[in-house]
Parts: sequence; C-alpha cells; structure tokens
Amino acid sequence: MENFNINEAIDELHKLKKISRTEFVLALESALSSAYRKNFGPSAEITVEIREGIHVFQVKNVVETIADVDAEITLEEAKQVPGAELALFDEQGNIVEWLCNEDLQTKVELTSKIRWEVPAKQFGRIAAQTAKQVMIQKIRDAERKKTYEEFQGRIGELIIGRVQRFEKGDIYIDYNGMEIVMPYKEQIPGQRFRQGDRIKALIAEVLQTNKGPQVVASRANRDFLRKLFEEEIPEIQEGVVQIRALAREAGVRTKVAVHSLDDNIDPVGACVGLKGSRIQAVVNEVQGEKIDIIHWSEDIKRFVSQSLAPAKPVKLTYLPEEQKVQVVVPQHQLSLAIGREGQNVRLAAKLTNVKIDITSISEVPEAAPQEGEQTEQSRG
Repeated sequence: MENFNINEAIDELHKLKKISRTEFVLALESALSSAYRKNFGPSAEITVEIREGIHVFQVKNVVETIADVDAEITLEEAKQVPGAELALFDEQGNIVEWLCNEDLQTKVELTSKIRWEVPAKQFGRIAAQTAKQVMIQKIRDAERKKTYEEFQGRIGELIIGRVQRFEKGDIYIDYNGMEIVMPYKEQIPGQRFRQGDRIKALIAEVLQTNKGPQVVASRANRDFLRKLFEEEIPEIQEGVVQIRALAREAGVRTKVAVHSLDDNIDPVGACVGLKGSRIQAVVNEVQGEKIDIIHWSEDIKRFVSQSLAPAKPVKLTYLPEEQKVQVVVPQHQLSLAIGREGQNVRLAAKLTNVKIDITSISEVPEAAPQEGEQTEQSRG
C-alpha cells in the first residue's frame, strides 16, 4: 500500500462523512492496526500512526524468557533491532512518548517496551479487506454518534420533511437525507398523507437502537401545537404573549391558556388574529382540530371557569386540601360543561391541574345566585 496523498484522501473522506478529522484519523489508525495484526500473529501488538504517510510499528515487551514470540523479545534481541524506539512511561504506567535513543542498547531493561517500524508493503490483500471492513464500521459508528448528538439537541424543534414510505401504520419521513419515523400513536387520528407529501412534525425523542439512532417525530404531541402557535403568532415569538398551559387530545380538541405581559395587548385576540387568520392557520395544519383559547389567571376559580367554556358556571368552590374545584352550572349547560364523553371537563382539568366536579343547579338549588349576587362568570 503506497502512501500517496494519504492526507488529501483523509481530508476528502472526513468532509464527505462530516466527521472530525481527528476522529477519522483515529478510526483509520485503529482499522489499519487490526489489519496489520493479521500478518504478525493474533497476540502481536501493532500500532499505526498517520502523519505524512502511514507508519506501521511492531511493539514488543522486553523479557528474560520468551513465552510468546509474537509479543515478546529478549533483552539481547532488543539491543540488536535497528531503528528501535524505547517507551517512556508515566507514573501510572501509560506510554507518553517513544524515545529515539542512540544509546538504546544501554537503556533497554526488562519490562520495557520497544517498537520499530515495519514496511507497509507487507500489507496484504486479506489485511486490506480487514481494514476496509473495520473502517466502514468505524465510520458508521462515528456517523451514528454524530446523528444521535445532533438530534438530541434538537428535541422539541419543528421540522419539515417529505413522506418517504409507510410501514405498519408508521410514517417514515425523509429529512435532509435522514430517515425519521412517526409512529402511528404520534399521528393525528384521521389525518392521511401520501408518499411525497410535505409534512411538518416535532422532534419528540431520539432512541438508541441496534441499527443506530432512531429519530421519532410527532404531530400528536401537545408541544407540536405549542410550536405552531409560536410560528404563527409574533407576540408569542417575542415573549410578550405567553402560553401558560396547554391540554390536548390530538385531532379532536385543544385548550390553550394564554397571558399577556403587556396590558395593552389582548392575548386571546393576538392568537386569534384579524378575522381569525392566525388561529385558522394553526387549525388547518392540524386538520380542523377544535382549539379553545382562554385567558390564564392566577385565581384558580376564575381559571377553571374560563377553561370550561363554552359553559358558564354559576358557582365555584375551591377545596385546596383536595386540589379540587366544585362547579355548579345551569341544568341546560350540564352536558355542554362535561362535553362529549367527558372531553370538555377532562381537558379543563388537565389545563388547570386540579380536579373538577360538575353538578347542575337543579341538584344544588342553594347555589342559585340571589338577586344582586355576582357570579364567578359575571365577574370574569
């Protein structure tokens, strides 16, 4: 194997594979060391250094009596090796330097290590194949590590890719040459895509598998909706309007509680936009999912009252020791407050992070507001 333009080849490959040059060189040295070892015996210690070319060294321990000819050499033999270098150890017994010593014959002692360079032309066809296989694996490992680290730092980020294929209900997305999976459970129920369709998704997690890192995307995650709001509403991007809570049942309904840091900006109005233009862009992306935007409040009773919209409670009682709010609504609004299959009250409970018990005013007649009494809803 000739050492022609080895550094140019390394530069080209490490840029192509987007691996650091140092990491690539270490991988190449390791691969070549494994390959050369085939020519010197299974217990032989072979090291490779890539500088201006490929330099191959055989390393042996200096011993009094040889037990392994591939790994050991006697003191007398060591002194006769031309161009040998002597290992310099630190206090922990690690090699820190190889000394090219003219007076090697007097310095070599038992338990020392020496090395000498062997011709690269001994590199045979089998060794070359071994080096190729090891290098492929090293490059693959480095690429996997780089991919894992890159996407770990991008969890929670929105991406746009193309639908590549479908498998057992999962959608595989092509994102800049990287295959990303969107499991069936992370899809919006009822939404359909075709191969080649543009698709927007949230990077939800990155898994380590036997085949390398697997990036998992989601459109059902509540943070997917949060990111859509950030994209469409400048006031949220600027931090003037904040999403303080969000509860979602993907494909069906979402409740979003917003708050403004500027008294002159209505947070709900900012999210809805002129003639509903802003919220409509979000709704279109999630295929018509119903989105309720409400004002967030520190007052838990007011917050719960807002979260039960479109129902209008007439009385709310907060039980802090139970983290529960008892809500009384007009009889004709009981089903509205609870929602289909309990969805409205369930989302309200997730949004406010308290338990909510709902009863009708007919069941609690004493809850009816007296003349002149101000209800929680009217105060809100």
